[in-house]
Amino acid sequence: MITHLSAAALRGWWLPRTPADPPFFIAVSRDESRPRRRGLHVVRHNVPPSATRLRGLAVASPAETLLACARDLALLDLVVLVDSALHSGDCSLDRLCDLARQPRRGAPRLRQAVRFADARSESAGESLLRVLHAVCGVPVEPQLVIQDDEGYVVARADLRILGTRRLPEYDGAYHRDAAQYERDRARDRRLRALGWDPYSYSAITVFRTPSVILRDAECALGREHDPDRLTRWREIFAESSYSAAGKLRLRRALGIPE
Repeated sequence: MITHLSAAALRGWWLPRTPADPPFFIAVSRDESRPRRRGLHVVRHNVPPSATRLRGLAVASPAETLLACARDLALLDLVVLVDSALHSGDCSLDRLCDLARQPRRGAPRLRQAVRFADARSESAGESLLRVLHAVCGVPVEPQLVIQDDEGYVVARADLRILGTRRLPEYDGAYHRDAAQYERDRARDRRLRALGWDPYSYSAITVFRTPSVILRDAECALGREHDPDRLTRWREIFAESSYSAAGKLRLRRALGIPE
């Protein structure tokens, strides 16, 4: 059966920055012969994990797929996958919590990821921005629906910093399109006219200068700047596939030649 990142890709989930040449993952029981082919990563189980049929193929269930990924992925990478699985409706949080409590390999990391997960996320970038705020002690609410005085929906903001009118948002690559850029600016003007304060951040800011995002949040909350709030974010970012060191660690964990 197909498992791990291969199953996640088949389900169309958001993937972290995985290597361009990942192995193909399959799961077999202990009593089955182990296929040996280049580019094939075989996971053996005493008790085969539950599976479903997808496009005529046997694929590990969504929860089992996430548990398999938790054996090798860093926390930040796994949160992106869990968010996607929950958002798509492929898996429930209750099912993941049940699986994460079992004494199985990968369960401790899955328990960590579940604590940060949120089904309301609509992109990997949004998930990253939410986790950044959370680990810095900035409380946020995802996907806030904003209406005007007549009840018309003006926008659905990626995040709102609780207790403020600040709206941190992730600016993905498609926002660089000229027509989309103009729509975004018109939307921002409408939000400001209603008293909201949208702040957009690109991947470069999230990855390279998170201190900018933290300072903006602290300003919105009326807090003094404390760079130590970024310590946990820097730790989990360095472990993830979004950093050079984390990508190298993942290649080694997956047995991919450097």
